[in-house]
Amino acid sequence: MAGVKLCYALRRGVFYPSAKDVFGEMPAREHRRGYLPLVRSMGFDGVEVGVDEAGSEATARELADELHDAGLDIVCVRAGGALNHPLAGAKARLRLERAIRYAAWTGAPVVNTAMVSPATDPTGPGHERRGETVSQGASRTAAEQEFLHTAEHLRHYGELAASLSVSISIEVHQGSIADNSTATLHLLDLVGLPNVGANPDLGNIYWQYEYPEETPEAAIAALAPRANYWHCKNLQRLHIPELKRSFFQRVPLPDGDIDYRFAIAAMLEAGYSGYVAVEGAQLGDQLSQDRRGLEYVRRILADLGGD
Repeated sequence: MAGVKLCYALRRGVFYPSAKDVFGEMPAREHRRGYLPLVRSMGFDGVEVGVDEAGSEATARELADELHDAGLDIVCVRAGGALNHPLAGAKARLRLERAIRYAAWTGAPVVNTAMVSPATDPTGPGHERRGETVSQGASRTAAEQEFLHTAEHLRHYGELAASLSVSISIEVHQGSIADNSTATLHLLDLVGLPNVGANPDLGNIYWQYEYPEETPEAAIAALAPRANYWHCKNLQRLHIPELKRSFFQRVPLPDGDIDYRFAIAAMLEAGYSGYVAVEGAQLGDQLSQDRRGLEYVRRILADLGGD
């Protein structure tokens, strides 16, 4: 895994005295003077940010300069939404285009998109897309035409991204048409562009159903050759067969059910040279928990001779 770098995919931005807690957003600027040097001192090379859909090129470059002054880069811009959805698709496509341009403005090499569909029944079975026998918006209920139309959109935006020296990473995500290795590889084959790859988020496969569709080992072995970005999070599973449900607890990378020693070895064998993104904790002292995840990854890389 020569050349691999470490990204902070922060999920909780609370940092005293700021109590701001918006998914994936850093503390407000006036509180980042202490926050950003701390993130850098932990050993991260850069951060993932959500696209600022109302932002301008000037504000995007201002944020990139602020992080650069702290020794960090913006390495990924996060988009999302089902590109082919009849109602939500137009907004998702606009968000993806904005993310591509935002990435170009900030110098981020990759845009991550999780193509999650809106729940068809917001209170019905599978609407949470976690731990049940069904999952709304899953690939197993998708028609081939949905794959074809989604691939058409991805090809269009992939070509735009290529013209701006940006790659697109399809996040393997529950509740989306790309929710396991088979579906994601099929979609990538239909797109057929070298700058459109996979984000093999093993946690999202693990927690979608009562029983995972595939093992983390099988998923990473299949997806590693097509990966161009990588979210790493870990979970502990509690299965209650009487309820036909599994429940999941987010934990630091060393403490969960997913074997990241195996996963990192598989990525190394495939020649992966992108960012390993530690997907951060959402509760408690996230910086201490995420430091443990970062140190765990670095220790495994050292054991495997990859860094």
